[in-house]
Amino acid sequence: MRKFTDLTQAEILALAIANEEEDGRIYADFAHQLRDNFPDSAGIFSEMANEEQDHRRRLIDLYAERFGNHIPLVRRQDVAGFAQRRAPWQVQHSGIDTIRRHARQMELDAARFYRQAATRTSDPAIRKLLGDLAEAEDAHEQAAGAIELKLLPASKRETEDDHARRRFVLQVVQPGLVGLMDGSVSTLAPVFAAAFATHLPWNAFLVGMAASVGAGISMGFAEAASDDGVLSGRGAPLLRGLICGLMTTLGGIGHTLPFLINDFRVALVVAAIVVVIELAIISWIRWRYQDTPFLSAAIQIMFGGGLVFAAGVLIGSS
Repeated sequence: MRKFTDLTQAEILALAIANEEEDGRIYADFAHQLRDNFPDSAGIFSEMANEEQDHRRRLIDLYAERFGNHIPLVRRQDVAGFAQRRAPWQVQHSGIDTIRRHARQMELDAARFYRQAATRTSDPAIRKLLGDLAEAEDAHEQAAGAIELKLLPASKRETEDDHARRRFVLQVVQPGLVGLMDGSVSTLAPVFAAAFATHLPWNAFLVGMAASVGAGISMGFAEAASDDGVLSGRGAPLLRGLICGLMTTLGGIGHTLPFLINDFRVALVVAAIVVVIELAIISWIRWRYQDTPFLSAAIQIMFGGGLVFAAGVLIGSS
C-alpha cells in the first residue's frame, strides 16, 4: 500500500477520478434501491450521481490536458490512510436515515482528507490541487443539501420517515415481540412446575433450557412459514423467523438462568424478579412501538403472565 505523499500529481488526479466514479455509482445504487419505497430520496441520489459524473468528466478533461490520455489505476484501497467507502449493500438495508447520513459523510470525509493531505506536502502544485479537490467536495456537500431541500421538503421527509418506522415495526419489532412474549410467558409454566415439583434448581434449569430452545425453534419455523411478506409487507420470512426464534429463546432463558443458583429459595426469588422485568420490557415495547397505553399493556401482560405462572406453581405443587 502506498503513501499519499508518494503519489505524483498525475496519480493524485487519477485517484480523484476513480473516487468520483465510485461515489457516483454508490449514489446510483442508492437511488435504485430506494426508487419504490422512497421515490423522493431516490430522486436526490440520482441528482447526486449526475453531479459526481459531471465532476468526473471535468477531472478527466483536466488530466488529459496536463498528462495525456492514459489514466493510471489508483484506488482508495491502494493508498494508506484514505477514507474507505462502505459498499452500498452494507448500507442500503440499514434504513433511509442511515443512507442519508452515509451519503453526507462521504462528502465530508473526502473534503477533510484532501484538506489534511494538503498540509502534509510542501509541493505548491500538489497543495493547490488538494485544496481545489477539498473545495470541490465542500461544494458537493452543499449541493447535496440544496438538492435535498428542493426535492425532499420537511413534509415529504416526515412521510418517508413514517413509512420507514412502520416497516421497522412490521418487519422487526412485531416478530421480535411475538417471540419475546411467547418465550417469556409460555415457558413460565414448565419451569416453575419443575421447580416446585422437585425443589431442585438444576432440574428447573434443564426444563427451562429445553422449553426455551424448543419454543424458539418452533416459533422461528412458524413465523418463517406463515407469510412470504410479499403482499403483507412484513419483509423476508427467513429474517422474521430468525428474529422471532431468537427472541423466543431469549425470553425463556431469562428466567431460566437464575436456577443455576444452588439455593432453591434464592433461585426462585431471582427468577420471579426476572419474570417481572421481562413482562415490564414487553409492556414498554408495546407502548413504544404499538401505541398501546403503558398501563393497559402492563395490566394485560402481567395478568396473562400471572395466570401461566400460577398454573405452573399449582401443577408443580400438586
